[in-house]
Amino acid sequence: MADIVVRPAMKFIRAGYCLVILLVAAAWWGWYYTAKDPAWAPAVLLVLLIWPLSRQMKRQMTKVTISSDKLRYELGLLGKTTRTIQLPKIQDVRVDQTLMQRIFGVGSISIETAGEASRLTLHNIDMPQAIADEVLHRSQHGPSAVQPTSV
Repeated sequence: MADIVVRPAMKFIRAGYCLVILLVAAAWWGWYYTAKDPAWAPAVLLVLLIWPLSRQMKRQMTKVTISSDKLRYELGLLGKTTRTIQLPKIQDVRVDQTLMQRIFGVGSISIETAGEASRLTLHNIDMPQAIADEVLHRSQHGPSAVQPTSV
């Protein structure tokens, strides 16, 4: 059974980049037609890029790999934290979606296991219900199970 690699969606990050581009274009248009060129303008435009760049870096640092018998959650860029969950120990998989997330087809998946650190939440995942169904299917049917639908 092939491993499934899941990362947070790029949809909201791309929307952030588009918003920054629109703000930069509007600012350039305003400065061009008013003939005013404030010295602080480039600094403000660079600050606007911080939000989408930080979200993209966070996305690149987050990775979930679902194999036939375990789920591996990796977080980090230079240093790395890894949490491995045995699929048979998963007790509950929950999908939460706000209205905006439903519109864009993303959501949060909460995985509950037996043990002290019992909840793992993955935010802004594409096709969250399909991923949750696959995790639940693999946890209930073991490594030899083959799911008829694709994720």
